[in-house]
Amino acid sequence: MRIGYLGAGSWGFALASLLASNGYQVILWTMDPEFAKHLNDTREHPKLPHYKAPDNLIVTANMEEALEGIDFLIESVTSMGIRPVFEQVLAKGGVTCPIVITSKGIEQNTGLLLPEVILEILGEEVRSQIGCLSGPSHAEEVVQKLPTSVVSSSYAANIMHRIVEIFTSPFFRVYPNADFNGVVFGGAMKNIIAIACGISDGLGFGDNTKAALMTRGLHEIRKLSSIKGCNPETLNGLSGLGDLCVTCLSKLSRNYNFGHLIAAGLTPDAAKEKIGMMVEGAYTCVSALQLGTKAGIPIPITQAVYSIIYENLDPKEAVKALLQRAIKEEHL
Repeated sequence: MRIGYLGAGSWGFALASLLASNGYQVILWTMDPEFAKHLNDTREHPKLPHYKAPDNLIVTANMEEALEGIDFLIESVTSMGIRPVFEQVLAKGGVTCPIVITSKGIEQNTGLLLPEVILEILGEEVRSQIGCLSGPSHAEEVVQKLPTSVVSSSYAANIMHRIVEIFTSPFFRVYPNADFNGVVFGGAMKNIIAIACGISDGLGFGDNTKAALMTRGLHEIRKLSSIKGCNPETLNGLSGLGDLCVTCLSKLSRNYNFGHLIAAGLTPDAAKEKIGMMVEGAYTCVSALQLGTKAGIPIPITQAVYSIIYENLDPKEAVKALLQRAIKEEHL
């Protein structure tokens, strides 16, 4: 089976390598010809040193080559980049094979989940072909073959199960979950809470504070998920609570590190530059706040993160404002 893979960041490289290790021919696309040559020559990603890609993973900067004769199309671009990339796919004639989304985010201004963005671009006729892979998973651990469990979902049950088949390996376990919107929504929102946890740790607050942020953050995610018709129980699973834990608790998390750098005094732009990769939570907090405002759903942690990043609110003042909110009975 031939798999086209869009996006050669660390996550795309790790998953493309996993699929190649499972025996598939993988054509990994990046828009940068020099980077494609580097990956082909060295077989090593600069963000994942000491790991060599399998021989049956080929890297290209030619979109047509990545789409030619493929049985599956998988993406790991960014939530901001998914629209322009799939507009390129459409310009090349589109695809008729299953499409798997592994990016996590919500599009700004439209409020669309990433599968909805692809539907808008490629048309309703591809609905039954779209699926996703999501859950607690760092690229650095996947390439080391450390035990990992994630979730697949789709608008169509057969695609959901095919995703399970192609990704599952002795160390990478994939659970099917039919709540497509719930799986996608949990993966998008957890990045915002991870930024808050990074800020909290950077300010010197303790585990008590972080536990409160994670718990109340999950509550915000559950409240907002109603807009997209998600099953709230999905958010207690791997693609919700599981992904929230790994992103908020690990120093491998770029969203956590972004928050930590801001607490240390860096501007958001300087923190992004230091990380050197897309910080999805900084993008998605705008989308989430737009959704919450439109629906009249208060999401105070998300609001605080937004204000710190885009309105120059001092992180200490943001914490003070959260602690001064009126206390209400806890509802789960």
